[in-house]
Amino acid sequence: MSDLFDAHPAPPQPAGAAAARPAYAPLAERLRPRTLDEVIGQYDLLDAGKPLRVAFESRQPHSMILWGPPGVGKTTLARLMADAFDAQFVQISAVLGGVKEIREAVEQARVAQAQGRRCIVFVDEVHRFNKSQQDAFLPHVESGLFTFIGATTENPSFEVNSALLSRATVHVLQPIGEDDLRLLLERACATLAALAPQASAVTRLIAYADGDARRLLNTYENVVQMVGPGAVIDEAVLERCLGAQLRRYDKGGEQFYDTISALHKSVRGSDPDAALYWFVRMLDGGVDARYIVRRLVRMASEDIGLADPRALRLCLDAAETYERLGSPEGELALAEAVVYLAVAPKSNAVYTAYKAARAFVQKDGTRAVPLHLRNAPTALMKQLDYGRDYRYAHDEADAYAAGERYFPDALDPPPRFYEPAPRGLEIKIGDKLAQLRERDAQAKKAR
Repeated sequence: MSDLFDAHPAPPQPAGAAAARPAYAPLAERLRPRTLDEVIGQYDLLDAGKPLRVAFESRQPHSMILWGPPGVGKTTLARLMADAFDAQFVQISAVLGGVKEIREAVEQARVAQAQGRRCIVFVDEVHRFNKSQQDAFLPHVESGLFTFIGATTENPSFEVNSALLSRATVHVLQPIGEDDLRLLLERACATLAALAPQASAVTRLIAYADGDARRLLNTYENVVQMVGPGAVIDEAVLERCLGAQLRRYDKGGEQFYDTISALHKSVRGSDPDAALYWFVRMLDGGVDARYIVRRLVRMASEDIGLADPRALRLCLDAAETYERLGSPEGELALAEAVVYLAVAPKSNAVYTAYKAARAFVQKDGTRAVPLHLRNAPTALMKQLDYGRDYRYAHDEADAYAAGERYFPDALDPPPRFYEPAPRGLEIKIGDKLAQLRERDAQAKKAR
């Protein structure tokens, strides 16, 4: 073994581990932790005094939702909890299962209860179950027939029914850190009796894993199977074995940010072909399409704005389409959004106005709201002249109270932040604002 991992000595294998994990089992399964102390990462949940550590040590299971990206230990924690509590462990995949599997899980829980054992029902990808399927767990969770553990990669606030969510504690799991992935790779080397990869190859493997322990182990196992445990694994070997799979970006690296910058500037520069090129480059490099969606929404607000308000809605619709269809089908909707943003009229007027307003407020301090703009829900407030002399715009000609002031009294003349660009819909917005300002000027002269 290389001295690359000397700072992280591999833990001894638990007794009986080899018998329980046959050599032909996938490496990720062979290295699945058998005790809580073998788990790497998730220190905010598992360190002394932290929520899950307390639950294990108190032997008081509670229903929970484990929310986190793939390969961070959700299934492992559920299995360890069943072992710690000597509970019947029933696993359901919401991707493959349905009402039939839920009924079977309930029946197994009843059998365990009759035998005096607890039961833990673990639902993987619980967000894939519809409302009625999720509701089917409620009476059994309430009665204590079983402890419910759901795993999800999606925000449970949006994807899990509020009724089920209110009966479960949400625990957020984080991507596995680089140091922990190095430790895991060390364990993998020992298990496969393989030479440790060279330092640069380790860096590439960890970047490719992107916080996903399962991805790291599966990738490393594939490489060792291709070249043999006694071969030296360097970057050239990784490129040869993995090819296009390895073309990923380091989330904190310069290439990643350079590429998203190129996409953004191609859209801003109204070049649909270049925008598509960088968009596809990012997908080909393994960038999460949801990250690209967030940047497209930002572009719609920052670089197009009110010149074409449909751009923002189109991006949000593309995001919803991608969530429904996934990859690769949903990527076409994102490509449509990229092209639309590139050819849409451009305006950063709202973006510039927002920044100017923020800068002004931060340095100006807090000014009192003028009395005529204050709300007056009580008699006392009315006695204090709150809301007095306010002109209700809908009662005015064209629903516009010409000459009315909406800034604090001392701001005279009032600052002007928003200047519409002479492009797209903002041409009409600019014309309207010019007309309204002219009416304000006439009303001021008439006083």
